[in-house]
Amino acid sequence: MTHIVSDREGTVADASAWLARLQRDDVSEADAQAFGEWLALSAANREAYRHALSIWHEYEAAADAVLTELAEDAQRASARRGPTRRWLAGAGGAAIAAGLAVAFVAPMLGQPAMQTYATGKGQHQRIKLADGSVVDLDAETRLSVSFSGSARRVTLGDGQAIFDVAHDEGRPFTVEASNRIVRVVGTQFDVRNRRGMLSVTVARGKVQVRPFAADPAGQARLLTAGDRLEVDRAGVEKLSAVDPQEAFGWRSGRLVYRGEPLANVVADLNHQYVQQIGVSDPELGRTPITGVIVLDDQAAVLARLSLMLPVRSIPSERGTLLLRK
Repeated sequence: MTHIVSDREGTVADASAWLARLQRDDVSEADAQAFGEWLALSAANREAYRHALSIWHEYEAAADAVLTELAEDAQRASARRGPTRRWLAGAGGAAIAAGLAVAFVAPMLGQPAMQTYATGKGQHQRIKLADGSVVDLDAETRLSVSFSGSARRVTLGDGQAIFDVAHDEGRPFTVEASNRIVRVVGTQFDVRNRRGMLSVTVARGKVQVRPFAADPAGQARLLTAGDRLEVDRAGVEKLSAVDPQEAFGWRSGRLVYRGEPLANVVADLNHQYVQQIGVSDPELGRTPITGVIVLDDQAAVLARLSLMLPVRSIPSERGTLLLRK
């Protein structure tokens, strides 16, 4: 007789399969994302998984007694030793894996787990997220990622990152930085959050930038390819048209500036090198720079600065001090 599997049986089977899948040694962030999506599909899925998990809990509590009984059965019936060994291994695995499954899955039944990435001075890092999005981190950048079945949330601390976001109409991708929320579905853009100043530069697609809900200042802005939105420390916004590849230049070791104050340029360089650079006086720090700085040897960078501006460098306690020529 053919057995027709009911929807409920199918859901229970899926829940059991997920429980087993999440016990694997090679469980990944992609597995976690797929599991979160399965949970979000229906209340029946969530209930089935809770039920499966409760059975594992009960089994874990009785694991010692079960193992003892199975071992005694194996000794009494050598003919059944092969299958008993299989059940014995399964029981032992269940007792161990139940705790692992609870630790891994419990956050997903409530809040999604968060993963944090950070780079050090002079370090760049490329990250591939579970949804297929790719993020390039600049030096001294901190990024937190939290994915669920309905949303993809990223928080950018002080730092800079280029996002190449995989298209997913049902799960918006948001970046929170400097009291602003950048919201996209699929696009490529750069977010810079340094010293209380924010800039968002779009290379492809569309990006919406808006203040946090609790912030009455500012307004929602829709940016398209070639747009850059800058927000200063006071919250004043400036929208301009740019070449996005200039903003992306740091990824290939080039910093492009157009009328940027020397103090800001030096601050950028200090994220890249251990030996820090100082500016002798505030007036010199306000001197504008236009040009491209290649991030290779620090001594060579300082030599190029002296060609771009009337400055010279001398050793200091922290590293190097820039003076007027």
